[in-house]
Amino acid sequence: MKFLSLITLATVALAAPAAIPAYEDTTANPDFVARQVLPTSENGLKSSLSRCGDVVLIFARGSTEVGNMGSVIGPDLKRALERRLPRGQTLTTQGVDYAALLSTNYLPGGTDSRSENEMKSMLRLAHTKCPNAQIVVSGYSQGAAVVHRGVEDIEDVIKNKIAAAVCFGDTQWRADGGQIPNFPRDKYKVFCGGLVRDTVCDGNLAAAVLAPHLSYGSDAGEAADFLASKL
Repeated sequence: MKFLSLITLATVALAAPAAIPAYEDTTANPDFVARQVLPTSENGLKSSLSRCGDVVLIFARGSTEVGNMGSVIGPDLKRALERRLPRGQTLTTQGVDYAALLSTNYLPGGTDSRSENEMKSMLRLAHTKCPNAQIVVSGYSQGAAVVHRGVEDIEDVIKNKIAAAVCFGDTQWRADGGQIPNFPRDKYKVFCGGLVRDTVCDGNLAAAVLAPHLSYGSDAGEAADFLASKL
């Protein structure tokens, strides 16, 4: 019964867009846009009509989020990174089409093998379709676990093309020792809340319904700065 109650609460909280804190001056932050106006799906790799950008961003949304980019941070991160690329360079963005079920958070590794394999599939597609592009990866909540599991044992020829990884509310941060296994520490950055820590990073999945886990939109600029610095 306790497990079912947790699932119900998390479903309600994670299915809704994060609220914008009343004290946040969004007009002064060009990287923060009302999420309703940004697309929640991106298929720049999968589309047969798209051309390869100089950089490929692969993003894994959190549990129950809409589309394949979600609404908490994915669209904001994409827009912020586009703004930081040198003039003339372009970004191809692809969301990871994994199930994003609540139940798979409780599996060893924080997600299931099908989700891990979908992440690997997108990495391999980026490598084959866009061989000259640099790859950056990102994930939020369970999506961070998808990044961990997908990157840690991907083929070295692909892993070596991943310039950077950034995660938000990373469910595997503590479990994996503050890093993505078998991936350079200096290429990985994690966001675990602001003034109030997001204890989801410490393995407290019940905290997924609390404000620190739902308020990462304002971190898009800093996250994009990190990704851009590694290109």
